[in-house]
Amino acid sequence: MSSDHTDVRSSAAPADGSAYVVVARRYRPQVFDELVGQHVVAQALRNAITANRVGHAYLFAGARGVGKTSTARILAKSLNCVSGPTPTPCGTCDVCLSIATGDDVDVLEIDGASNRGIDEIRQLRANAGVRPSRSHFKIYIIDEVHMLTKEAFNALLKTLEEPPGHVKFIFCTTAPEKIPITVLSRCQRFDFAPVEVPAIVQRLEQIVQSEGGQAEREALEIIARRAAGSLRDSQSLLEQLLAQTAGTITVDRVHGLLGTAHSGRVQALAQRLMGRDAGGALAELDALLQEGVDVGQLAEQLLITLRDMMAAGVGCPPGLMLAAAPGDYPQLAADAKRWGLETLLAAAQILDQALARMRVSVHARMLVEMALVRIAQLDRLDDLADLIARLQPLGAAPGGESSGGSAAPPAAVDKKKVAAPVDRPDRQPLADAPEPLRWEPPVASPPTPHLSPATGNALEIWRRALSHLDGLTADTAGHFDAVAISAPNQLAVTFKARYSSSKTYCERPDCRAQIEHAVEAVSGASMRVEFRLVEDTVEAAPVERTAVSARQQVRAAQLHPWVQRAVELFGAEIDRVELPATAPRSPEG
Repeated sequence: MSSDHTDVRSSAAPADGSAYVVVARRYRPQVFDELVGQHVVAQALRNAITANRVGHAYLFAGARGVGKTSTARILAKSLNCVSGPTPTPCGTCDVCLSIATGDDVDVLEIDGASNRGIDEIRQLRANAGVRPSRSHFKIYIIDEVHMLTKEAFNALLKTLEEPPGHVKFIFCTTAPEKIPITVLSRCQRFDFAPVEVPAIVQRLEQIVQSEGGQAEREALEIIARRAAGSLRDSQSLLEQLLAQTAGTITVDRVHGLLGTAHSGRVQALAQRLMGRDAGGALAELDALLQEGVDVGQLAEQLLITLRDMMAAGVGCPPGLMLAAAPGDYPQLAADAKRWGLETLLAAAQILDQALARMRVSVHARMLVEMALVRIAQLDRLDDLADLIARLQPLGAAPGGESSGGSAAPPAAVDKKKVAAPVDRPDRQPLADAPEPLRWEPPVASPPTPHLSPATGNALEIWRRALSHLDGLTADTAGHFDAVAISAPNQLAVTFKARYSSSKTYCERPDCRAQIEHAVEAVSGASMRVEFRLVEDTVEAAPVERTAVSARQQVRAAQLHPWVQRAVELFGAEIDRVELPATAPRSPEG
């Protein structure tokens, strides 16, 4: 601790004990070098003072407790010190001491929340014309400036743009987006970053040592993480612990104050969820609540644990963990691989929704319990994502290839709901699923369009148009077999019979409009796109095919292995089956 800092602390806390000054005030930084976590801002202000390029208005923006008002006071001392302007104020002269305590007559600290009207700003403008009584500058520090009314901001604009040479404005705010742009454009803005955990821990260690106490480093790390980047919040928590603890500040005492659980207990709860042990998870929750853990704090800890697990699963380095210690990183990565990224994301969303509902509900425990049961019931959703990626329309096999001939009518289907078991080691791998049941519609082959010399241009136009499409439309239209100009301003796109579903999709009004717009963008002319079907192969002799009834087609779709797999994963029921428009129907159907 510097001598300046010690002097300020002793002056703020009289020896007779008549007035106790809290830790956050006693250990407030007094020079730029003592600012914690704001080295960029401190260096910029030091350079401005050294180069005699100090602006007339500054805006300090950032979260609570990151040093905005302290920096404003340090800047005021640097400008008004008897040896100033200087980037290193002495801290011992009468001006520096009065600014440190907020009593200087030429440095006016104004609360924007309680002095937000136009009358207060008019008085400020009138007083700004009066020269300082003993210092170089008259400095106005307005805290929470975003609370000023629109009329107050408008009244301040002219003075802010062209203030007297002896006036400096320093605005502090936690919500810079609420400040009018006309004010922002007249200020030099500095954004204060949240203070990092190691910097907070180092500062807390200095305070504990100065106070003659002892603390476990892990306990201070918990306090620093809980402060979420606010040095003042961490100092307030530390002061509570110093008042309650006669000996060493331990991890147990910190958890008792915050109502949080040990990281090992939170990991145990997460393991219960990964094992799909809903009963065990609820028992673990009850035990933690009996020990005095706050249910809301526990839910937030579990959410942060899931986040760290997700970050480890996608390859983030240990330094990006929010709550986990570096030694826990390998276990987190292994758990993420075991549970699956999709499942982790779903569990985090369930927990986040429960936390949002807890803010407006008196049944916090029930909401957390329901969330835990839902998470424990989650299947491995990475398998489901793989299934959805492989699932194709019934009219086409995976990869767009035909599966062969038609299949015999299947047996009757049991439509009862299938419950998803907790664990299915005998699950058949998706890659080994049999080919889908197929039927081939007896479509007459249309006449092949005449290939004019412009056919080559037609193919080029179509390929370039496909590059302008995206998503399912581009994939479906890419199954074409041939392209030709069949008439003036008309493009004929032919699909083989195996891609009849692709032709049906492209003929949808919205899809056709998207395709014709892409063709027009490429060709420069409005063209009508016509979709046709041709047989896959030319047979030597016509083969009579047996029409498949609609009922048989529905049964085949219901018994399809991928459909059954989806029913099993979702625990769903088949509501209805829609047949393709080109499907042949027997008189029975």
